[in-house]
Amino acid sequence: MALKIRLARGGSKKRPYYRIVVAEATSPRDGRYVEKVGTYNPMLQKDDENRVRLVEDRIKHWLSVGARPTDRVARFLDAAGLMKREAKNNPNKGKPGQKRLEREAAAAEAKKAAEEAAAAEAAAAAEAPAEEAPAEEAAS
Repeated sequence: MALKIRLARGGSKKRPYYRIVVAEATSPRDGRYVEKVGTYNPMLQKDDENRVRLVEDRIKHWLSVGARPTDRVARFLDAAGLMKREAKNNPNKGKPGQKRLEREAAAAEAKKAAEEAAAAEAAAAAEAPAEEAPAEEAAS
């Protein structure tokens, strides 16, 4: 029997309230649980002491018998000093996606083509007046 310490949602629509419970890993999110070990009210201010309430001795007991907290609950336990949570690092998260890379490549090609066309026009304009100038001087 694999146990998880996780959140079970309660409250009404758009007004969430969570119970921190110990439940079997296969049970539904809001379904049957073994024991309620705390609450989490995200509607309260972040500095409010009632935002996260934990029953520390019961959480310590369940951690000692092998219950695994979910990532969000592990954050709460780390803030309370009950367990150490290592910060995760995903270096690929900040990289742009494939579609953005394709759009940027297409934009770069269009810009390069526009610069080449402008350079060709400037070169043609520079040559054309030089050829027309002697013809104008001869006519004068």
